[in-house]
Amino acid sequence: MLKQTDGKIEFSRQKDKVKTSALYSQHLKLTSKSRMANFAGFLMPLWYSSIAEEHKAVRGTAGLFDCTHMGVLQISGEGSEEFLDTIATNNVGKLQVNQAQYSYILDAAGCVLDDIIIYKLEEDDFMVVVNAANEPKIKAYLNAVLQDEVIIDTGQPDRKVPAKPEVKDLRTQQENQGRVNIALQGPSSIDVLGCITDESSKEKISQLGSFRFTKAELAGVDCVVSRTGYTGAKVGFEIFPPPESVGSLWEKILEKGKSEGVVPCGLGARDSLRIEAGLPLYGHELDGEFNISPIEAGYGWAVKLDKDFFAGKSAMEKIKAGHTMKVVRAQFPGKKGIRPVRHKDPVLDSGGNCIGWVLSSAKAGGEQIALVFVDKEKTDKGEKLGVYYLARNKMQLKKGRQEKAEKGQKLEADLEGKVVGRFARF
Repeated sequence: MLKQTDGKIEFSRQKDKVKTSALYSQHLKLTSKSRMANFAGFLMPLWYSSIAEEHKAVRGTAGLFDCTHMGVLQISGEGSEEFLDTIATNNVGKLQVNQAQYSYILDAAGCVLDDIIIYKLEEDDFMVVVNAANEPKIKAYLNAVLQDEVIIDTGQPDRKVPAKPEVKDLRTQQENQGRVNIALQGPSSIDVLGCITDESSKEKISQLGSFRFTKAELAGVDCVVSRTGYTGAKVGFEIFPPPESVGSLWEKILEKGKSEGVVPCGLGARDSLRIEAGLPLYGHELDGEFNISPIEAGYGWAVKLDKDFFAGKSAMEKIKAGHTMKVVRAQFPGKKGIRPVRHKDPVLDSGGNCIGWVLSSAKAGGEQIALVFVDKEKTDKGEKLGVYYLARNKMQLKKGRQEKAEKGQKLEADLEGKVVGRFARF
């Protein structure tokens, strides 16, 4: 159910039966049911061999990810570009055919509904990829916008979208009319795709720049192949085959890529890789309990305040002018025996004052990489930070360890680290 109060969208999702992804049968050939978990309403593999091994494979050779749970929408018809430019923060009008763009969908109050990638297939024909957890909300929101059931501008409540194109769920389409997503990430990716396509397509794929895509036949399957990804890999692709063909393509990539070191990767490695690279996850580094905006998350470049209008623009202008917190990437020791930092652990300055909190963390080699939300005055590269471990159980509480911490609270650091570059490429 979708409702709006003072411009803010609230969505209550129905508790549907957990679904299996389009590759569920393939997963069960590679791992046990005990390693499958409910993620965004879909049974997905957490890992096949181990998170560490799969993480290492993506950095050294290549990893193949099931992303078929993600939403893939088609926005098409007259005025689709103007429609997207109104509901998305980036400048859709600057997109060329076969170019993709990272952007956000905000409500009229400026709250993040999702971060998305927009693909311009043809003039007035776009593909939009949304997060699995947010797909029902985004579909409901787009429908409400098209039906004039919600406002998109708190300053001008009568403002409507300039056009009303068709919105289609590509993940549910059949007979080669649909698209689902798998991702091949890592330095061996181009060579692997070259093994399952012809020379002409291999050359087109190898020449793709970042956020560019092409159509190509892979192992006899018609696909959209995009130079995008969620791992920080300098070489990586997201591949969009029809849903009825994704299983055979998945198996062919693993078969032909085995000699190149390709391994299947689960949600665990997907998370550790994106954290190491500094990439946000909705609900953690975007929106969530801290209501983190794209500007605070380090993505102000994807919020085009020079556009005449987009839903949530006035709120973004205020945040741009007055925000005091930022998301940064921090590094802490992570050798064996060192306790991992966790979500909501307080982050301290050199004087022991709480200046923010851990949002996400993962081990990468002998280090821990954490994405933290802290005072923006403490975000310069090399800035020293500390972390205080919150109590994890009743025994620790009895011994005096804090269960939560407020900003400004004085604490003694359990682990010391520093701010590193906001993003990393591998």
